Amino acid sequence: MFGLGIPEIAVIGLVAVLIFGPKKIPEIGSALGKTIKGFKEEMDNPRLDDSPEQERE
Repeated sequence: MFGLGIPEIAVIGLVAVLIFGPKKIPEIGSALGKTIKGFKEEMDNPRLDDSPEQERE
């Protein structure tokens, strides 16, 4: 995974727990998941923006 081994992933996880605390990690993961899901949905179904500025050009 991106050239990272188990020791590197463990160090990154430990640093994340030290910085954010164990209670914040699930909240951050949930917010990140919702963001990625919303981004993927927009990429699959883009909405057309019919603003007057685009009609002038």
